[in-house]
Amino acid sequence: MACVPRAFGGISTGLFLLALWGVVPGDKLLVVPQDGSHWLSMKDIVEVLSGRGHDILVLVPEVNLLLKESPHYTRRTFAVPYGQEELRRRFLAFGNQQFAERSLLNASLVEYRNNMIVLDMFFANCQSLLQDSATLRFLRDSQFDALFTDPAMPCGVILAEYLGLPSVYLFRGFPCSLEHTFSRSPNPVSYVPRCYTQFSDRMTFPQRVANFLVSHLESFLFYCLYSKYEHLASALLERDVHLPALYRKVSIWLLRYDFVFEHPRPALPNMVFIGGSNCKKKGVLSQVGGSMSWQRCCAAALCCTLVWPLQRPSGGRAAWNGVPGSE
Repeated sequence: MACVPRAFGGISTGLFLLALWGVVPGDKLLVVPQDGSHWLSMKDIVEVLSGRGHDILVLVPEVNLLLKESPHYTRRTFAVPYGQEELRRRFLAFGNQQFAERSLLNASLVEYRNNMIVLDMFFANCQSLLQDSATLRFLRDSQFDALFTDPAMPCGVILAEYLGLPSVYLFRGFPCSLEHTFSRSPNPVSYVPRCYTQFSDRMTFPQRVANFLVSHLESFLFYCLYSKYEHLASALLERDVHLPALYRKVSIWLLRYDFVFEHPRPALPNMVFIGGSNCKKKGVLSQVGGSMSWQRCCAAALCCTLVWPLQRPSGGRAAWNGVPGSE
């Protein structure tokens, strides 16, 4: 199956929804992207919106992987506490460890430790941004009409609340489908397998019991991944913040996966499946024997997108922190 869309037809759906949501030609749009492969699909949409007359500002860390300058948008950078070499090392370690051996018992722990290699860096990004008074003042004074973000990391979600802007999310999905937990959309444990269980949608009664018990770990997973952001949001907004409540204020979720490839479940009216993936361009797949799980396919695509460009040596400031597994 080709990596690129049928869903770039889905991009037109996203643009139509953005128009319905209130972004008319000439309006000012603030874009808070996620660096790496996530930016590839968002970049195509941003370029089309720019061609339709929108004034677009993309907010990026000064040290980044793919968030480069473009004639289609204005780029504003903010300082971060690490250099290009540290960024390169962390993405390399993250990509290489996607193929580490894991069992059912340790899969979640291995995945968590691997993800934290880059998530700690993304948290430092967000912390730097939300404590940058000059950038925040500039954003307030710019009077944007809307915010477009990849909510994999909640910095854009917090900014939308701070600036009082309507928002649209574009992304592939949270770990363990936390988007359904955040939005309180139905996600029945009786026939939607939870992460790492490897069950099908036709479970035996003991499997359904196990699936029910695993589902209660989702709150713990949220706490491990996002609790630090609640403290950042509370400091910025000067009130107690429950992060899922901020996520639920979104105008539209543009979900970059195909409904027919997912386990059947109800979706909220503002959840729109537009298909696609985090891919650069369409390629022709060679014929190979055997089969691969979707997790392995995603890991392979991630490595092609992130790790290959990082093989080039590059300079930078001193390392901000050590990277597990990068020695």
